Order: sequence, then structure tokens, then C-alpha cells
Amino acid sequence: MEYRKFGLTGLDVSAIGFGCWEMGGTYGPIDEDQVIRAIHTGLDLGINLFDTAEVYGFGQSERLLAKGLADKRKDIVLVSKFGVGYRASGGRARDGTRARMMQSIETTLEALNTDYLDVYLVHWPDRETPYEETMRALEDLVQQGKTRFVGVSNFKAEEIADCMAARPVEVGQYGYHLFDRRMELEVFPYCREHDIGIMAYGPLAHGLLTGTFDTQTRFEESDWRSRGGLFNMALFTEENFPRNLLVVEALKQVANERGKAIYELALAWVLSNPAVSVALVGARTPQEVEANMGALDFALSDDDKAAIDAAFAEHHVDTQPDVWVE
Repeated sequence: MEYRKFGLTGLDVSAIGFGCWEMGGTYGPIDEDQVIRAIHTGLDLGINLFDTAEVYGFGQSERLLAKGLADKRKDIVLVSKFGVGYRASGGRARDGTRARMMQSIETTLEALNTDYLDVYLVHWPDRETPYEETMRALEDLVQQGKTRFVGVSNFKAEEIADCMAARPVEVGQYGYHLFDRRMELEVFPYCREHDIGIMAYGPLAHGLLTGTFDTQTRFEESDWRSRGGLFNMALFTEENFPRNLLVVEALKQVANERGKAIYELALAWVLSNPAVSVALVGARTPQEVEANMGALDFALSDDDKAAIDAAFAEHHVDTQPDVWVE
């Protein structure tokens, strides 16, 4: 395993992290026994950062992760998030208030069977609550020993700056993959300037860059991809999915010529960005975890990156659309 500096936290984190979104049920059904075996495999291979969130099944992902980690909790960097998804329970869809945070941290700690987190993130910006309130409350959690470090996810660069005026942001989490390079424009430069450790989620474009989909692929109704996409990146719509599959086929050829699989190429590309500390990859089976390790010994050359970009240009796919992630 390769380990990297994690911003100002002083932590060394595995370049490949274990993302737990899939464990919350919105990627379709999962086999819990297989997922737990995947967690164990990740630990055996040296993965030391595990990322989950309250909204991933509202406790389902956190509880399953706790079950998989068992007595290994203190050996890893444990990350969770709060602040989104409350509308179904009668609350605001996004809520970064102090009251919500104090309620959410207790729920999360109980689900994860731990008395502290290593990193606690605001999952999405709540623009109705002053960022100063949110950041002061996060600092209180640090002082109480309930989290060691804090950060934000999916905030614009100027919003991170507003947060920093109240309390340093130590970690950021953002979607980043070959099909979505929007963070290169403003967010990543800001984070590098301020030494904010970045976790990149969705590095395999939510499964598209695994190379396992084709024009006959259909997603189950419980899988969010059946609705076309998220984050203003409609990867799986009836219009875009066939074209994106053509790009994937071209990328497979680029990877094959270098003796690699497409998912290794895609992960190596994400990890080649100096702003990225961790590429968060979801896994449902031990085999998927093991497969990701091949990206670690793959250093992309300028020619490799040019060949990748040519695949997107050939099919007129815009990887930096002028829209934010919402």
C-alpha cells in the first residue's frame, strides 16, 4: 500500500480508501457477508481510511462498517459526515445547524460503536445557516474529543474560504473522476494552497469506469443510477450513457496497450493529481478490493494522459461543464 500526507492533520492515509456509500442501499441490494469480507480484505491490504455518512441508509452503512471493523477501529482513520437527507424525517433537506450536528454526532458514534471519529465532515453546504455557526460547532466537537479533525464536502472554493474565516478546514471530499474534472478549476487549487487533504469520491465514475457495463445494462429501481445521474453529471441517461460507453471502450484500449485494466487506469489518473490524498473506492466483494491495488504501481506519463484526453475529445464529452455539483 502507498501512504500519503493528509493535509494538515499529520495523518498518513492509504492512497486507496474504502468508500461505504454502496453499503447504504442506494446502489441496489448487497450481500452483507460479502461486504464484511471486503472490509477485512481492505484491512489486510493496508487500507487505513474508511469513509461513511449518516445519510448512507441512515445508520445502515455505519453499523455495517462497525461490524466489519470490529476490534480494528483504532488501527484506521474513520470518517463520517452529516448535514443532508433529513427531509424524509420532517427536517430540512440540508441542515448544518449546531442543533442538528450535536444530534447527528451522537447517532453516528452509536452506529459506529466508537466514542470518537478521526474526521467529521459537513456533507453538503447548508446555505441557510451561517458557516460560522457550523464551524464553531465542529470546533466544539473537537474540544469534546468526539472528532479529531473536521472538514467539508461539496463546498465551492469561496464557501471553503467562508468556513476558514471561523475555523480551519482540514479535510475536503469531492467527486472526481475522468468524466468529471470540475474540481480542477477552483476547488483543488484552493485546497492545495491551504494544505487541505482531499478525498476523491467516485473515482470509477460510479461504476462506469469498471468496464463492466454495456448498452444492455439496466439498473435496479433502488439504484440511483437508474434515474440517470447525480451531481449535475448525467452519466447514465438514455442520451448520454451510450456515448459514455464509447469513451469507456476507447479507454479500455488505452489501458490494454499498457498492460492494465481500465479501472486501474482510471484510479491511477485520479491519484496522479497532486491535490488528491485518497481515492475512495466502494467495494462489495473481496475481489473488487484486490483488483483496485493494481493502480498503485502505475505511473501515468504525459503520453498516457494525452491518449486518455483524446478518447474524450473524439466523442465530444465535456469533462468540465459550467455547472456545480448540485
